[in-house]
Amino acid sequence: MSHRPPTLLSTIRGPEDLKELPSDQMTVLAAEIRDFLISKVARTGGHIGPNLGVVELTLAMHRIFDSPSDRFLFDTGHQAYVHKIVTGRQEGFDQLKQRGGLTGYPNQAESEHDLVENCHASTALSYADGMAKAYALRGESRHVVAVVGDGALTGGMCWEALNNIAASRNRLVIIVNDNGRSYAPTIGGLADHLAALRLNPGYEKVLDLIKEALEKTPLVGKPLFEALHAVKKGIKDAVAPQALFEDLGIKYVGPVDGHDLAAMESALQRAKRYGGPVIVHAVTHKGYGYAPAEQDEADRLHAPGAFDPQTGKQLAAPSLKWTKVFADELVAIAGERPDVVGITAAMPESTGIDKLAAAYPDRAYDVGIAEQHATTSAAGLALAGLHPVVAIYATFLNRAFDQVLMDVALHKLPVTFVLDRAGITGPDGPSHYGIWDMSILGVVPGLRVAAPRDAETLRACLREAVGIDDGPTVVRFPTGSVPAALPALRRVGGVDVLAETQQKDVLFVSVGAFSHVAVQVAAELARRGYGVTVVDPRWVRPVPIELVGLASEHKLVVTIEDGVRSGGIGDAVAKLLRDNELDVPLRDLGVPVQWIDHGTRAEILAELGLTAPEITEQVTKWVSSLTTPAASELSSVTRS
Repeated sequence: MSHRPPTLLSTIRGPEDLKELPSDQMTVLAAEIRDFLISKVARTGGHIGPNLGVVELTLAMHRIFDSPSDRFLFDTGHQAYVHKIVTGRQEGFDQLKQRGGLTGYPNQAESEHDLVENCHASTALSYADGMAKAYALRGESRHVVAVVGDGALTGGMCWEALNNIAASRNRLVIIVNDNGRSYAPTIGGLADHLAALRLNPGYEKVLDLIKEALEKTPLVGKPLFEALHAVKKGIKDAVAPQALFEDLGIKYVGPVDGHDLAAMESALQRAKRYGGPVIVHAVTHKGYGYAPAEQDEADRLHAPGAFDPQTGKQLAAPSLKWTKVFADELVAIAGERPDVVGITAAMPESTGIDKLAAAYPDRAYDVGIAEQHATTSAAGLALAGLHPVVAIYATFLNRAFDQVLMDVALHKLPVTFVLDRAGITGPDGPSHYGIWDMSILGVVPGLRVAAPRDAETLRACLREAVGIDDGPTVVRFPTGSVPAALPALRRVGGVDVLAETQQKDVLFVSVGAFSHVAVQVAAELARRGYGVTVVDPRWVRPVPIELVGLASEHKLVVTIEDGVRSGGIGDAVAKLLRDNELDVPLRDLGVPVQWIDHGTRAEILAELGLTAPEITEQVTKWVSSLTTPAASELSSVTRS
């Protein structure tokens, strides 16, 4: 019986094994790592494109520095798969981003080689600055190495940190992973500056091409070339970014081919010896070595679901997504309203703003990974007479709260925030859950929040939002596929009644996509002899006053929302009832204030007791303590 010889990768159980590997075998190892990544991530989904681009870069880091004594930070953390592979976690990739398996980001609980999850971009340099200062103060001879890439350098925190790093002069190596992209192509002046080095084969070669062309024009060619050659240093300064960083007082090394392992090791060795802050500028290609990723212009297979490893095509059957409904409706509105513009923070395709950009290129703005700037820039657009629609993930709005509060709401500006991936989003973990927005936004005066339950209410809420001109609005929706249409039986003011019985035991106030669950629960409770009215406020902040009258007709009010309970919509409804001196018992269902591990949305909701069967049992206990219906009083629910 024959056995396959072990691969090089199978011999790597930690960074020390990597250091012992001969240099001439590293190319083979890099190829094996790419094959490993493609085969594993194809089954689970994950950030394949970014990690294919940092293979050699990560190997060089681990060969030159000594993790975990030297501390590694990845910004953003989705670039850390190769780091996980070479720090003893190969077996865990069979359950990447699945419940109980490896996370998609660095994670302290997984390994001593991991520090912070930092999936919110542009934070690593601030972490690194603090750590380097602490090691210097304690007299510890340790390096901090921060990989900043996938557009993270467009975030303002990076530049705040660089200013302080330059002043401190501590041992800190910053690797700029310059792949020209975040999720989509990176936007901005700095990105353009760095792109010159990727797009030009070098200023010397450029001069050669100019010389060749001008020599064919004998009368003016030679004098013009000599003039150009005289300003050669000026051309270099215009193209190369070293002056930008060295003016800050940070040593610059590069640009380096990030896929040339020997060159990367040499550059990092020089940076390590320097003893102060150094920037190593590595030029890489997102999706490198995998044709389907390299040929994907949209996002280089940034973070697909499960896919065919041969073709790169995703395996999930196509379905109507919330993002598409929003994107299509925004384009339709923009066709009717020339004042409507769109803004996104480095995620045009992920948020649907790319559709607006395709239809109206001059009316869509990608500001890079800069949610704070996006928000205040939107305020400026509104001050100048436009109605901006800012489309970002719900979790990232947390970063711009002050701007929402003081720059937009204080001035009563008509800015619409569209929060994609609201609620429990699943496998990307706690840093990506959009569960904070409804609680945080509840303290913003004059801000209105809508939570549509299906495609039709999303379209309607978006139109209503951009029709409001005396303050900011928010439209939030979850991730994934849009559920079936759930039309209202009738409307009370602005509140949709989705199901009701003649018997009035429970008023079920459902928020957003939980309306479907509430209707299921109502049907089962009716079979148990309890009368339930299910309502969807649609606009959940401020809480509609009509809920007071509806609540007064029932013995118990139950709220359910896909956000944290503390300060959430349940709290807001309870306050409304108290303020109107209505003493009806209220129970609120939602997400507890705690960190929740990654898993599918369905797994997490089940763990939290937010599924129809579990909610039915809970509500039955609550209402049975208030009333005991006779068998003759059984009532059938209007909608089942």
